[in-house]
Amino acid sequence: MGGYIVRRLLQLVPVLLGISMVVFIVVHLIPGDPVMVMLGERATPESAERLREELGLNDPLPVQYVHYISNALRGDLGRSVRTNDHVAIEILIRYPATVELTLASLLIAIFGGMFLGIVSAVKQYSWADQAGMVVALFGVSIPVFWLGLMLILVFGVWLHWLPISGRLSSDIPLAIITRFNLIDSVITRNSPAFWDSLKRLVLPAVTLGSMQMAIVARMTRSSMLEVIRQDYVRTARAKGLPERVVIYKHALKNALIPVVTVVGLTFGRLLGGAVLTETIFGWPGVGRFAVQAILARDYPMVQGAVLLIALGFVLVNLIIDVTYVFLDPRIRYQ
Repeated sequence: MGGYIVRRLLQLVPVLLGISMVVFIVVHLIPGDPVMVMLGERATPESAERLREELGLNDPLPVQYVHYISNALRGDLGRSVRTNDHVAIEILIRYPATVELTLASLLIAIFGGMFLGIVSAVKQYSWADQAGMVVALFGVSIPVFWLGLMLILVFGVWLHWLPISGRLSSDIPLAIITRFNLIDSVITRNSPAFWDSLKRLVLPAVTLGSMQMAIVARMTRSSMLEVIRQDYVRTARAKGLPERVVIYKHALKNALIPVVTVVGLTFGRLLGGAVLTETIFGWPGVGRFAVQAILARDYPMVQGAVLLIALGFVLVNLIIDVTYVFLDPRIRYQ
């Protein structure tokens, strides 16, 4: 197991290099000049040329890429062309907000999807099965941005039940420890900050997790239907075990492997989908920050944000592969 994990970690190097190269090329192909964005339309040709030379933008693209990678290997992702701040620091400040939103959405996707899938499989062809699959169909079909806008309109504008933007009200103080608002509010016993942060998390988390919940539900139903027809499940029922024990102890564990695979892919989709969700709800995370960097032609910021998201995605997939061993002892990595 240890050797397998080491090999997978070593495989991250070419994967991240390939991602960085693609992002580097695509970002530099975007129309627009970051120098003119920084200096404005009244910039003189002399000042623009001087700044372009300082930023190294006059060098050929291969030279710029090699310079960027050599610095990145030392932990230096460069400085923002807008603010001159360190890219790594700016991204790490905002990354906890994205992780908090992604984890909340993942919990909704896992528990909501598995509940719908299990009920649909156990009550196959019943009204509960049909209702669950209709919900899953709507979840897959509705675009994230449209669902977000509708939730804002209904629960924020019409009903005034939930806040529609931001991560914490400006009039509620909170001591920053981990930069995860829910955790920090629990550590400092700040109940107003906890409940305000939780209320502001509901709408973006539901928006982001709805599609993935539908995918998990359909996969859980399909996997459960295959497992509950196996002989060992019939044997468990023949022994007189309660149906709850048969479903949750015997059938569900063996049906989880394809579901866990989907959950791993779901995490990557949630990180990518957070870009739209954070923009709609004004959530101060890496996704919204990346959009702002793209609009400003801030190459280092865009590259750093994409690299961090890609790193999180591949690490989660490694965790999913290791989880297989605990779900099925027959699986061994040599």
